[in-house]
Amino acid sequence: MRQIIQPGPAAPERIRWIEAHGRRFRMSLAAGLPLLEAVRRGFAAMGFTSGVVTVDGLVLGPFAYVMPALSKTPEHAAFYSDTFRPAGVTRVETGAMTFGTRDGAPFFHCHALWTEADGKVSGGHILPDDTVLAETVTVPALGLDGAGFAAAPDPETNFKLFGPVAVPFSGASREGRYFALRVGPNVDFTTALEEFCAERGIRRAVIHGGVGSTIGAHFEDGRIVENFATEVAIQAGVIEPAQGRLVAEIDVALVDFTGAMAQGRLRRGDNPVLMTFELVLEAL
Repeated sequence: MRQIIQPGPAAPERIRWIEAHGRRFRMSLAAGLPLLEAVRRGFAAMGFTSGVVTVDGLVLGPFAYVMPALSKTPEHAAFYSDTFRPAGVTRVETGAMTFGTRDGAPFFHCHALWTEADGKVSGGHILPDDTVLAETVTVPALGLDGAGFAAAPDPETNFKLFGPVAVPFSGASREGRYFALRVGPNVDFTTALEEFCAERGIRRAVIHGGVGSTIGAHFEDGRIVENFATEVAIQAGVIEPAQGRLVAEIDVALVDFTGAMAQGRLRRGDNPVLMTFELVLEAL
């Protein structure tokens, strides 16, 4: 399996997780607000401080983003491009967001594909502090109760990354069995989720959110993304029994460091994580 050497030692725990309750709901995001503040208000209105959002259909302007890039120093295995600020209004086609905290303040991690005002189709990592909603929109969201995502220094990758943390139950939800997860580098993504479910007796699970990176990508239909540095958003994902075992079927959208984009179903057992992958898993 493909591997990328990271600058720091690999943590022994390759999947970090916290079990929690959660609630799915429709989140209204108001035009004119910074995207980060709009999402914060949306979760707060339902009593949540963390969760995941499907960002398909967002209309943004002003808008800022970065793309994956090769690292210029040995401090990171890959890095980010300079910041892009396309003029006019950008319309998001597909993407996912993790919402939580960084340095004690609201923050999000969001990867998406979109079309810019001049017709250019692009993708990457949306910057929380420099992006504003140009139109009011309602999107699917899931709030977590008893767990959340918080950014913390990660010695292995030398980045500050979102990971699951335990938080006091607020009573915002007593529904369901949800797991806030982070999968670490050089772990096959689909296999990790299948094994996680099998170890806990979970017969079927649905993925909510899903933001991270893989070492290139190998798709079920035979297509291959060779360039190793990607930014990936999960479009849909389920882990369920098939042919006597649990099988993960995960559809993603991604952009690599050349700006090339791809969408499709990941080939099982053939897509190791590059830096990180965070998501919420709902046990059914």
